[in-house]
Amino acid sequence: MEQPFTLWHYDGESGLRRTPRLIADDAGFTLVDERGSDGPIGWDALVARGTSGGEAVYGLKERPGWRLGLGGAIPEEIARRLPQPERYGGFIDRIGLVRASAIFLAIAATVVFAVMSAPRWIAPHVPPSFEKKLGDAIVGDFGGRFCNGPGGQAALDALTRQLNPKRLPLEVRVAKVPMVNAVALPGGKIVIFDQLLKEANSADEVAGVLGHEIGHVQNRDVMQALLRQAGLSVILGGMSGDAGGYFNALLSATYSREAERAADDASIAAMKRAQISPAATAGFFARLGVMEKKLGQASVALNYLSSHPLSGDRERLFADSAARNAQYRPALTRDQWEALVDICSNDPDVKDDMGWLGR
Repeated sequence: MEQPFTLWHYDGESGLRRTPRLIADDAGFTLVDERGSDGPIGWDALVARGTSGGEAVYGLKERPGWRLGLGGAIPEEIARRLPQPERYGGFIDRIGLVRASAIFLAIAATVVFAVMSAPRWIAPHVPPSFEKKLGDAIVGDFGGRFCNGPGGQAALDALTRQLNPKRLPLEVRVAKVPMVNAVALPGGKIVIFDQLLKEANSADEVAGVLGHEIGHVQNRDVMQALLRQAGLSVILGGMSGDAGGYFNALLSATYSREAERAADDASIAAMKRAQISPAATAGFFARLGVMEKKLGQASVALNYLSSHPLSGDRERLFADSAARNAQYRPALTRDQWEALVDICSNDPDVKDDMGWLGR
């Protein structure tokens, strides 16, 4: 069957956005791409989750992180089987469907245009109190997946202090998630996935990544990226919105080239001030790039590279920023680094399932 409509998919087990084919029949459908298949899934298992960027979004009743987005000219044989969003009466019944539709369309068009076309100037005006509450909601969605192995958080706090010269109100945690990634959230929250720690060879390598995320917080890039990716729902949904969905949006969001360069510059400046060599981060980027070329879509490194595009320029920027005669020192002691790397494996109570994504 030809598929003349747009389709994207999150499986709830990774942060990768996929574009599979949808094979449908009367009972349900199966999603198929080069990584395998997901299905068959019954039509009655789908739940309407609103819209994102003009596309209809659906979830699964028993898989909280699972998302399917459909847009464009959805074939009738598929569209008629999809669950319908909640219907509203009251106001519409009083003024009539046509008039209500016109009013809602005008309001939506105005607000969507403002939000989607100008996140750069909207984001700085989002109150910090709103950002903090939104960040708290997203962090709260992690449940027991933050790691608390002995000495690990203290080591991470020590590293954060060195890279936070402006003393921003930050909360940096490690989560047991099998992705090589780190993400800045609204309200000064930063989450490092433990797989990134496992791939790193030293605290100096992690310092460059953490400094980069702190740079995004410092420059207030996070709300801009979230507004660009999730659009109107961030403002209108607020704390009653889909916190896990916002997290997924940040995982798949990409910052502008200017924002990425500014965050890199902030990271390098903080590392220099702390006497940590930027060369280690350059080496880390080089290894991730090699890993991506060898493993392609299956690479755990791709999770980081998909949201933080790695160019030769970025690698060279960190490498060239290392002064030849500078007196650098390790970002952490050996004991601190070992405690940080093992922060999840030494925590017997941490959860490690991925079902929370997109809840």
